[in-house]
Amino acid sequence: MGKVMVVDDAYSELKLMESILRGAGHHVVTLIDGDALEDKVTTERPDVLLLDIVLPKRNGYELLRALKRNEQTRATPIVLVSSKNQESDRAWGKRQGADDYLGKPFTSDQLLTTVGRFVR
Repeated sequence: MGKVMVVDDAYSELKLMESILRGAGHHVVTLIDGDALEDKVTTERPDVLLLDIVLPKRNGYELLRALKRNEQTRATPIVLVSSKNQESDRAWGKRQGADDYLGKPFTSDQLLTTVGRFVR
């Protein structure tokens, strides 16, 4: 299957997503914060990045914009995954450059369907 990078500062959420994705045969790279995310995306070359919005230091929107401005990471599909789940949050995420948006809480099927849109 594909390589999925997951960034979430909530350890339980990170492990839940990792478990679901690994169970479906994906290779998963996890990060507990966005520190050095640009470098990690460049070296790991994930098929899709699942990015939480509420993170310490730099929030998901800042990281998303930086990744989409960077020539080496611009083409990486990025899905914002957040409990900020109002229609306005989704619209703002898309305006910032997100390729998709997955609200928390989500089901295993929702997570796998979302990832499946970007992983061949």
